[in-house]
Amino acid sequence: MSRRGLISWLPVALFCLLAGCSLFGSTKAKPTPLTPITERLTVHTDWQTSVGKAGNFTFLPVSGGPVVIAASHDGTLARLDNGKESWRTNAGQKISSGVASDGRLVIVGTYKGEVLAFDFETGKAAWSVHVKGELVAPAAIAEGLVIVRTSDNRVIALDGNDGKQRWNYQRTNPPLAVRSLAPPLPFGPFVLVGMPGGKLFALAMQNGAPAWEGTVSVPRGATELDRVSDVVTVPAVQGPQMCAVAFQGRAACFDMQGGNQIWSREVSSVAGITMDDRRVFVPDEQDVVHAFDRMTGASVWRQDRLKYRNLSAPVALPMGLLVGDGQGFLHVLDRDTGEFIGRLNIGGGGVMSLLPALGPNTAVVQTRNGTLMAITLQ
Repeated sequence: MSRRGLISWLPVALFCLLAGCSLFGSTKAKPTPLTPITERLTVHTDWQTSVGKAGNFTFLPVSGGPVVIAASHDGTLARLDNGKESWRTNAGQKISSGVASDGRLVIVGTYKGEVLAFDFETGKAAWSVHVKGELVAPAAIAEGLVIVRTSDNRVIALDGNDGKQRWNYQRTNPPLAVRSLAPPLPFGPFVLVGMPGGKLFALAMQNGAPAWEGTVSVPRGATELDRVSDVVTVPAVQGPQMCAVAFQGRAACFDMQGGNQIWSREVSSVAGITMDDRRVFVPDEQDVVHAFDRMTGASVWRQDRLKYRNLSAPVALPMGLLVGDGQGFLHVLDRDTGEFIGRLNIGGGGVMSLLPALGPNTAVVQTRNGTLMAITLQ
């Protein structure tokens, strides 16, 4: 699913849908052509395999130590250990969400609301349960719970042993919302969930009760479309600080102790946010990459030579900031200056997802056409 097609239209918005309205304007901007760069490092491919195409969904693999597990829309689920296939199975139905695992279970979801659990060691089916809602975001597993988020923004905790429901959190949805692909994020006794209306909630892991809420962005504008301002990407957490970004809104950082806002900046994104020990990195809606000071929110640099290239969520590695684009290129930016220091063309129908894995300067990449690979910055 392209980032440009993430709006979830509810019945009140059908007129706009039937009339052919466009969320991002009547014409689609062309990706900025790439220009030669001076490479200061190389992006080395460690291993590569295929897991199947994504279709109209977005898949995020999961990694722990040498293990990577990935899924595709056709139902394929595969585990690789140091790039070698340990097992491969088929769920028996179409998969629509990325993978979650805790080293005991492997969890995926379907657009029909089926939560499917498999054994981590063997790939054999463990249990399944129906939750009455499309599942497009990966689950989270913590404290013996499997926590899923449906496309209508319900958060449901299931018992990891048998799938029985333990709690259910639901809010009233606005007429228009951006479909969130971000998994719930366990953090200590809480699970963090971004919501429509620019809100970020910390729910108690034990019972799903809201512990605190932070306002990332306040909806503004005269129309429902103008007022869409949703937190749809996973927050970045490091130490006592947590940062999030909203579509048509702001990026904001909070003190995790009580949810108090430290700073906020005007920037809209549905790509994602990450941080290192000094900076917060956000590709905005036009695919300009911004770096902000982590403590103050002051702008450090901006890189606009990737505009309209449909960027992935960034990954901050010690040797550079890694980001993929919709044309199949991996780009490495200097974290201090934003300058290009490396590039690799992997094709594959465009980079769909990135995650740090396996080593300090290593990441796992999954493309829309099903390529799964590990790369290392050298």
